[in-house]
Amino acid sequence: MCCIKASRELQENEEIPALMAFGDSILDTGNNNDLISVLKCNFPPYGMDFIGGKPTGRFCDGKVLTDLIAEGLGIKETVPAYLDPNLQSKDLPTGSVISMSDQLKNFKEYIGKLKGVVGEEGANKTISNSLFLLSAGNNDIAIIYLDTPSRAFQYDVPTYTSLLVSWTSTFIKDLYGLGVRKIGVLSTLPLGCLPIIRTLHGGPMRFCGDNANRAAQLFNSKLLAEVNSLNSSLPQAKIVYVDVYNPLLDLIKNPVKSGFRVPERSCCGTGLFEAVILCNQLTPFTCDNVSEFVFWDSAHPSERAYRTMTPPILQDLKKSFS
Repeated sequence: MCCIKASRELQENEEIPALMAFGDSILDTGNNNDLISVLKCNFPPYGMDFIGGKPTGRFCDGKVLTDLIAEGLGIKETVPAYLDPNLQSKDLPTGSVISMSDQLKNFKEYIGKLKGVVGEEGANKTISNSLFLLSAGNNDIAIIYLDTPSRAFQYDVPTYTSLLVSWTSTFIKDLYGLGVRKIGVLSTLPLGCLPIIRTLHGGPMRFCGDNANRAAQLFNSKLLAEVNSLNSSLPQAKIVYVDVYNPLLDLIKNPVKSGFRVPERSCCGTGLFEAVILCNQLTPFTCDNVSEFVFWDSAHPSERAYRTMTPPILQDLKKSFS
């Protein structure tokens, strides 16, 4: 998970003055650069379609969901990362991304710094009025569960998905305890249809992996139920389930409708398994036009796919928090 903050000046009667996002690589805007991990993307060809054509630590050819949602809400064009060494005090209302284990610790640190910039009352107002996005489950199911045999021996899918939802619920309650009141909780992606999952679990024809999609669907259904429960138990909180599973699945099943040509392979390399360190400047491209591809690398959508998915997400968020 990560957390990302984007903000503008709080205006009178303004509903969403700022955006904070906690999540995995579909939301990360660059904090992974400063974490101890082999799963990096701070090198070409990542970022080829980003501003300036440079890699930023986003797992994409360009912008990710966090940037596009912040842009769509009129908050900021791009969202900087909290761990970015160039982040300054004046940037505090505009960015933060950290690892799962350190998120609350860093969010508390962020709150302290924000109070130093806008005062305690201003900080409390910003936190309570801001929209917080949360994305969980993608890596836990696609990587930790499906590709770690010991995990499957330890838990069956129903037990594991319940455990993930419980962790997510606890995190939401912790945010609530720190003053957060507006939260959008993202579903998982259709994990079985990621190119790398097709390659590993889709058989010779590389069909979508049924087991991965069923696990994602089960997690999402439990997550939706938990969101409804939390809305009943947390006074003054507004928590919204944000479906990203079906918008991406629609692009995969009906690519031509949205102007895509290739939904089953990614742009980078062979399109079958290249992601992070395997998608690098020495990897030959398989596509001349990334905008025709639903996926940038074998685990992450392209910027154009994110852009196509964003309008219904924005519509739900604006309707829910207006």
